[in-house]
Amino acid sequence: MTFAETDLAALDAAEEIEIETRAADGIVHRTIVWPVVRDGTVYVRSYKGPSGRWYREALADATVALHVDGRRLAARAIPAADPPSVEACSAALRAKYPGDGSLAAMLASDVLPTTLRMVPA
Repeated sequence: MTFAETDLAALDAAEEIEIETRAADGIVHRTIVWPVVRDGTVYVRSYKGPSGRWYREALADATVALHVDGRRLAARAIPAADPPSVEACSAALRAKYPGDGSLAAMLASDVLPTTLRMVPA
């Protein structure tokens, strides 16, 4: 299952989006993330590694939302720490954000396991 082509195009074009997650106490948070699309698959990764709040919340409750272009896309966060997914995400990050000062943090070995695949909910 994948997002509609128009949603994939919007996510691919966006430099940053907000991911909406929910804490155990029900409080909703929004955090800015870098979305990448590779072969029709949407990935996000926590630059703070496993300690990132939004990442921990997405693992605890995979029901998330992606906010792009004023729209809210209901999604599920699926761990994607397998080598092909990690490399697909890394390659997409290198292609989309070349020369960005934060790129190295997104490619650091300790954050690679925080790769998540987003699928429509």
